[in-house]
Amino acid sequence: MKNPIYTFLLSLFLFSCSKDRNHPIDFYYWRSNFSVNETEKNLVQNLEVENIYIRFFDVDKKENNPNPIGTIKNFKSSELAVNYIPTVFITNRTFQGLSSDEVKKLASNVNKLINEIALSSELKSFSEIQIDCDWTKSTKANYFLFLEELKKISNKKLSATLRLHQVKFKEREGVPPLDKMVLMCYATENPSEVQDKNSILDLDLAKDYLQNLNDYPIQLDVALPIYSWAIVTNHLGKIKLINSFSEDDLIGKPVINKGNGIYEVTDDFFLEKFYLSKGFKIKVETISEDVLIETKSFLDSKLKDDYRIIFYHLDEKFTQNYNLNNLK
Repeated sequence: MKNPIYTFLLSLFLFSCSKDRNHPIDFYYWRSNFSVNETEKNLVQNLEVENIYIRFFDVDKKENNPNPIGTIKNFKSSELAVNYIPTVFITNRTFQGLSSDEVKKLASNVNKLINEIALSSELKSFSEIQIDCDWTKSTKANYFLFLEELKKISNKKLSATLRLHQVKFKEREGVPPLDKMVLMCYATENPSEVQDKNSILDLDLAKDYLQNLNDYPIQLDVALPIYSWAIVTNHLGKIKLINSFSEDDLIGKPVINKGNGIYEVTDDFFLEKFYLSKGFKIKVETISEDVLIETKSFLDSKLKDDYRIIFYHLDEKFTQNYNLNNLK
C-alpha cells in the first residue's frame, strides 16, 4: 500500500510541472500612418491586450548626423483602450563615431520628440519607453551610455530589444544597463543570403543561439512574428524584399506556384511598385501557428519566470491567419 503522504506529494509535483504558463499578449504597432479598423479593435479587446508598443519614429544618420525619419502620422491615443509604449528604432550606425556629449544630446533629442508626439496625439501619460537597436561590440559603449542618459532624463521605465546573437555572445556584446528587455524571436536570417531556410524564424538556429538563455541576467519578455514578406530574385540573382506581403497578394497575377511558397513569374507585371519580369522568382515566407507553439514551448523550457508575448505586429492582414488564444 502506497504511503498517502508520498501520493499527495507526487500528485502535487505532477500538477506543478503540468501547470500552464502565463503569457499575456501584447502587440507592436509598426505602420507609419496610424489606423486601426474594427477587426483589430475587437482583437485587442478579446485578447485583453494591455500594451501596444507603438513605433513613434526611427533614427538614422543623415549627412553624418543623427536625424529622425518616418515619424508616425495621425496617431490618436483614444482609438484603443491600452497602455501605449512609445518605441523608437535606432540604426546601429547612428552610434558610430559619436562623442559622449553627442550621445547625451541624442538622448535629449529623442526624449523631446517622444514627448512632442505624445502631446500632439493626446497621450497624456505613459510609463515606459522602448528602444530597438541591433547594437554591436563597436557601438555598445555609446549605446549603453544613451540608454543610461535617456532613462535618467525621461524619468520613465526603459526597455530595449534583444537579438539572438546578443544572447549567445553576451560576453562580447555586453548586457545593457536595463531591468527589462524583449527577446526578438524573428529575423533570424538575412533574407538576401538564405534560400533553403525561413529567414523570418529558423527555429533550429534560434535554439542553437538560445541554449544559455536561462543565464541572461535581465528580465525578458518575448516578441514573436505573425507577419510575412516576399523575397524577389531577378535573372542576375539580385534580391528585393517586399514587406507586409502574403500569398493572397499573388492571386490573379501571372505566376506559377512551384510549392513551398515559391512562385515563378510567367509574364511581366508590377507588384507593390516593383516591376517583375518573366522568369523572376518570388519566395513568400510566413510562420505557421505550429512553429510559434513549438517556439513558445522551447522558451518555456529556458525561461523560469512567466513572460509576456508581444506579436509583431497588429495588422488584420496577418492576425486573421492565427488563433492567437492558442499562444497565450
